[in-house]
Amino acid sequence: MNPINKNGANALVKAFEIAGISKIFTLSGNHIMPIYDAIFDSKIDLIHTRHEGAAVHMADAWARLTGEAGIALVTGGPGHANAISALYTAAMAESPVVLLSGHAPLNQLGKGAFQEMQQADIAAPLTKASWVCQRTEDIVSDIAKAIRIAKSGRPGPVHLSLPTDVLESALAEGAVMPTPASFDREPIHAADADLSKIISRLKQSSKPLILTGPQMLSKNGKVLLAKLEKTLGIPVIGMESPRGIGDPSLGAFSEVLSQADCVLLLGKKVDFTLKFAQSPGFNKECLFLQIDPVPAEIQRTKNALGARLIDSAISDIPSAIDQLLSLHSGTGKLASQWQIEVSDAIQFQPAAWANIPPNRGKLHPVQALAPLQAILDSHPDSVLISDGGEIGQWAQACLKAPNRVINGVAGSIGAGLPFASAASIAKPNVPIIAVMGDGTFGFHSAEIDTAVRYKLPFTLIVGNDAKWNAEYQIQVRDYGQDRTLGCELLPSRYEKVCEAFGGYGEFVDDSMEVLPAAKRAMASKLPSCINIMIDGLAAPNIKRS
Repeated sequence: MNPINKNGANALVKAFEIAGISKIFTLSGNHIMPIYDAIFDSKIDLIHTRHEGAAVHMADAWARLTGEAGIALVTGGPGHANAISALYTAAMAESPVVLLSGHAPLNQLGKGAFQEMQQADIAAPLTKASWVCQRTEDIVSDIAKAIRIAKSGRPGPVHLSLPTDVLESALAEGAVMPTPASFDREPIHAADADLSKIISRLKQSSKPLILTGPQMLSKNGKVLLAKLEKTLGIPVIGMESPRGIGDPSLGAFSEVLSQADCVLLLGKKVDFTLKFAQSPGFNKECLFLQIDPVPAEIQRTKNALGARLIDSAISDIPSAIDQLLSLHSGTGKLASQWQIEVSDAIQFQPAAWANIPPNRGKLHPVQALAPLQAILDSHPDSVLISDGGEIGQWAQACLKAPNRVINGVAGSIGAGLPFASAASIAKPNVPIIAVMGDGTFGFHSAEIDTAVRYKLPFTLIVGNDAKWNAEYQIQVRDYGQDRTLGCELLPSRYEKVCEAFGGYGEFVDDSMEVLPAAKRAMASKLPSCINIMIDGLAAPNIKRS
C-alpha cells in the first residue's frame, strides 16, 4: 500500500488507476469538478456524454462487453436524478455498474445547500447498495467496496455519492491506498456434495434443462455455457429478454420448454419471463432445482413453487459453473436426442422469411434486417445492439453476433445509441450494428454528437414505421383497431439528424439497398444512421406448427 498526501479527489483517481479503470462515462457539473481536476493528468479517459442517463447506459454496455465494472460519473442533484432511470436497465441486465454522483457538502446539509437532495435514498431501490461517503479518509475504501459489491454475487449497479467537501479536503498524512485485490469480486462457493446432488437429480430425468440469466450472456459467458452443456450433456439456455419464454431469438423454445420434466435455475429468477413457472409454459409435473447467490431469491422460488423446488444451493454463478465442470468431466458422447430437439427448436425460423419478394416502399422487418447478418458474420468479435419494442424483437429473431447488448429484461427502450458508442470504445475496429425503432431514436439522439466527437463508428439501423408500434399492437389487440391512442409519429428523416451532428446517413425504402447502404455506412468510418421505412408489424411469435 502506498502513502498519499493529497485531497479526496486525488485519492479517488489513484484508486481508479489501481482498480484498472481506464474509461469513465460522465457529464460535467459543479459537484464533480474536483474529480475532473484530479483526473486531468492521469491516463484515464473521460467520455463526456450529452445526458447523465446516457453516461449510465454507456457504463452498462461497457461492463457487459468487457466484464469490468462500468463507471458513470455525474454531478449531484438534478444530474443524479437524470441518471437514475438508466440504473433499472443495468439492474435487470445483471450488469456491474457503479454510479458516482457529486453531492452537496456535508457541512451544508439541512441548510438549503445548492442542489441538496436525498440522493442515496433515491438510488437505493434500483441498486444493490447506495450510500454517501462520509469522510475523506473513507473515499478509497468506499470506491473499492462499491466496485466489489457491483461485481459480486448477482452483479448489478451500486451508487456512491461524493460530497464536495469530502473530495476537496486533505487526507491525513500516511493515508494508504487499497490493493488491486480490494476491487475483486467475492466468490460464493457451494459445497461440492450439494452441486453433485443437483446434477444427479437432473441426470435422472428424461428431458432436463438448465436455464440461466443475463449475467452469463456475454461472449465469454456463452462459451462457458456451451462448455457446460457439452460436459453435462444437458441443454443450457440463456435468457435475457422481456419476452421470456416467447423470446424470438430463442425460436420455438417454448415448445420444448413445456416438455421439460426437470429444470435447473442457474441464476435464473422465477419471474414474469418464465410466466412464474406455471402451466401452460411448464408441465405441471415439472420439478425444479436452483443455484443462486441470493438466499432470498431461493426463498422466493420456494414460495412460488412449493414442493416442486426439490433442491437448491447458494453460489455465485461463475463459481458454480467452474465447480460443475470440475466435478463432472465430459464423456465425449454425441449430443442426445433431447439436446438435438432443443437445439433444433431454438434455431428454427419460419421458411416464409426466406421467401419474401423484393419490394419498395415499406419493407417487411425481415427484409430490413436479415441482409445485415453478412456484416455481423464478417468479424469474429462483431456486436449486435437491439433496442426498441417490436423492431427490437425482429432484430433479435433475425440477427446473431458474438457480442449482443439488448435492452433486456427491463423492457425499457432508449439505450441503443449510448450502447453503440460504448461498444465502439470497448470493441474498436469491429462491425457494430445497432437496431432501434423510430420511437427509441428520440431518447438519446444527441449522443450522435458524443460519437462524432470521440470518433466512434457504428451503423445505426432505424426501423421507421412512424409509430410507437409496441403500444399500438397492445391497443389493437386489447381494445380494437379503432381505439388506438398516442401511438402516432411522423415518418421523420432520422438519417439527416445524424448528418447534422457530423455523422453519415442514408434513407432506404428498397429491400435491395439495405446491405449496400450499410456497407457504405461502414466505409464512412463515422457514426452512421440508415433510416429504413418498414411495415409496422407485430413482433414474431415463432411456432413450428
